[in-house]
Amino acid sequence: MNRILVLSAAVSALIISPIAFQSNADAQVNTRSQAMTVDPERGVLTMAPLLERVTPAVVSIQTVQGSKPSNAERSPEQEMFERFFGGRIPNNRGPREGLGSGVIFDAGEGLIITNEHVIKDADEIIVTFEDRREVEAELIGSDPQTDLALLKVDASDLTEIRLAKSGEARVGDYVIAVGNPFGLSSTVTSGIISALGRDQRSGNNYSNYIQTDASINPGNSGGALVNSKGELIGINTAILTRSGGNNGIGFAVPIVTVKSVMSQLRETGKVSRGRIGVVIQSVTPDLREALGLKSLDGAFIADVGEDTPAEKAGLQVEDIIVEFNGEKILDNNDLRNLVGLMQPGKRASVTYLRDGKRRTTRITVEAAPEVDTEVINATSSNDKEAMLEVFDGAEISNIPDELELRGGDKGVYVVAVERGSRAFRSGLRRGDVIRRVGKSDIDDLSDFEDAINSGKGPYALRVERQGQNLYLAVK
Repeated sequence: MNRILVLSAAVSALIISPIAFQSNADAQVNTRSQAMTVDPERGVLTMAPLLERVTPAVVSIQTVQGSKPSNAERSPEQEMFERFFGGRIPNNRGPREGLGSGVIFDAGEGLIITNEHVIKDADEIIVTFEDRREVEAELIGSDPQTDLALLKVDASDLTEIRLAKSGEARVGDYVIAVGNPFGLSSTVTSGIISALGRDQRSGNNYSNYIQTDASINPGNSGGALVNSKGELIGINTAILTRSGGNNGIGFAVPIVTVKSVMSQLRETGKVSRGRIGVVIQSVTPDLREALGLKSLDGAFIADVGEDTPAEKAGLQVEDIIVEFNGEKILDNNDLRNLVGLMQPGKRASVTYLRDGKRRTTRITVEAAPEVDTEVINATSSNDKEAMLEVFDGAEISNIPDELELRGGDKGVYVVAVERGSRAFRSGLRRGDVIRRVGKSDIDDLSDFEDAINSGKGPYALRVERQGQNLYLAVK
């Protein structure tokens, strides 16, 4: 089973740029635009000129967490050792230390970017620069949902890194990772961008990672991923691994996310999330077939909240958002990241498809609520009423009288779904309320049976689940 380890990304493959070999006398090297150049004196390919600019901007970060109190509970392992060897093994083992990396992005202010997991729960944060100076850092703010943190140091003669433009990175671009694996300062590896827009989030985390064929080792977290011009394109964050070692799949937080989060942490010390008031989902092949859509691209609107920015902007259920603020939207994760990282109160352009026609409007992003939407726990009815078995594994009935649902009492209720059945694989779950089949609204079981019998599938179902609407395609 694959595991995401929050460590760092570095790249071990050696990619030689297409540079024509010339004599030492004729070689003209543009050291500000190429990762690899020909050293005119030695006649060898090298990245040394670029790295001389980049590595001073990457620092080593050491964190210290206080020791456990002496009266802490003993673990089962400690009790076993005490029984076998006699005496009491103390819990207080002294302070615990951690290692990571960071990137100087504002030398004048002494501001450093790193990962949130590098400095989490730290009592003391020590930054070591390339010239071996050690300075204690102050935590300005952190954002666990993007795994980024902002530190400040009181130090002079610092070197900051140049930031790349957002959205310029492409799959196949040559990249260089700089960090401090195992506490070894200024370790450099190289490779390419393997993929963009990788979604490895869990829970409410935001991710839109750059994937690189990284050679990953502990201590690289928070280090720099730069392009062949020495510009920062991402902060190395995580790896995908089965064993805990390097499998050549590493992830970095992209510069567009870094800029947004750092701006807010710098101003307020925290990150405020934006929202527009829609429930969105990606377009699956079955859903595209069921609704007659032309493309899989975009974020499909399954629901629009009342009195939200989306409703005020005229967005409707079944619209497909294909651009937000000039950025293309390929799936719901793209839209979620762009909206979530936008500061509340700002306006953005939204391009969407409705009935196959492209439309554009303006929308004001509002602050996302701090609490989750209330969950309605649906229970099945005890009434002995008719049930319909459909979709190879789902039992459907009229809506039980005792349920108080957001969408009212029109529709049908999913009493049970057999695990592993076609209905289950399509996403249908016990407690769902089906409000629409295709373009037909459903009042009761009779309407639902007529709608199912009138078509061959796949069927596009509008479903209410725990107070929110979503669309499923069931064959």
